[in-house]
Parts: sequence; structure tokens; C-alpha cells
Amino acid sequence: MKIKLCGLMRPCDIEAVNELQPDYIGFVFAKKSRRYVSPEKAEKLKAMLAPGIQAVGVFVNEEPAQIVSLLEAGTIDVAQLHGQESETEIRRLRELTDHPLIQAFRIDTEQDVERANASTADYVLLDSGAGGTGTVFDWDLLQAIRRPYFLAGGLDTENLGTVKAKLNPYGIDVSSGIETDGYKDKEKMTAFVAAARKEDTL
Repeated sequence: MKIKLCGLMRPCDIEAVNELQPDYIGFVFAKKSRRYVSPEKAEKLKAMLAPGIQAVGVFVNEEPAQIVSLLEAGTIDVAQLHGQESETEIRRLRELTDHPLIQAFRIDTEQDVERANASTADYVLLDSGAGGTGTVFDWDLLQAIRRPYFLAGGLDTENLGTVKAKLNPYGIDVSSGIETDGYKDKEKMTAFVAAARKEDTL
């Protein structure tokens, strides 16, 4: 399983992931989020990031031009669309950039899963709610998923075994599960990555 640690905001967060070497890290560009980072701050954090770790920018109903500018500047490597973006907007982004796109879906019903199946984004991310809430949705709904996906929502060291055995997603995405008092906790980050890698070797 690919590992994505999302919502990084501080230089010490980058230092931690450089040691842990997840596949992806996430910067949140949604201004209403408590994990919001400005493009300028993200640029400085990305400059510290070890080669080989891909930076994902998380956007909520952002203008395509703003997304593309951060991709083309190298501030991020992948764009994650976490709002109500339509297929028309995804096609527009495709015309403007070759960088990978992840589209996030809140999974409450089987219809939500079908919408994810139909997305033309490179990857889909399946979550519970608006993201970063730390709650698990009904994983039984994922029996109908027909494509590789990132799983998010309430993941922790305790349920990764079930995730691997029952779902085996392409990737796992964690944010609040590796925080203490609203900030990334290196010990929790280390434990989560170790647990995920242990499951992959079983």
C-alpha cells in the first residue's frame, strides 16, 4: 500500500517525513482548513522535501489556473480535488497540465462509489465527510469499487490490518490520525508508517 501523510504545515513535519519516506505527503490549500498552508509556505516546505516523496496539493473548488501554477512551479507534484469538481473541470485541468490528478469522494452510499468508478481522474480517494475528520465510513460499500483507490478516514495503527486484509487499497491517507493537539506528532507518524509497512510484508 502506498502511504500518504497529509496536512503537513511545519519544517519539523518535513524533517520527520524525510526520515520516514512515505510515498506521498499533502499540503492543504483550502483556506477554511485548520491545516491550510499558503503557496509561499508550501514552496519553502517542498524545497526541504527529500527527493522521491511526491507532494500532493489538496484543493477545494479552486480555480484551475491556480492549481496549474503550483504544479508547473514544482511546489506540488500531484493535485487532489476535494470539492465538488465536475468532469468538465477535470478535462480543463487535463488540457493545462500532464501532472496526475486525484479526485476525492465522500462515501455514504453505493451511488457515491459509482461516481468514483466513473471519475476520469488518475486516482480516486475515498473518504468520510469533508476530509481530516478522523472518522471511518462503511467499508462494506467498497465491494463495488472497480479501480485502485486511496483510502482515507479514521485510519490508525489499530485498523490497518483490517484495511489490508479486507480492502487492500492502492494507498492509505492519514491526517488527524497522526496528530496530537492539532499538530503532526512524529511518534504517531513513525508508528503509522511502521504498521503500514508491516502489513505489506505479511
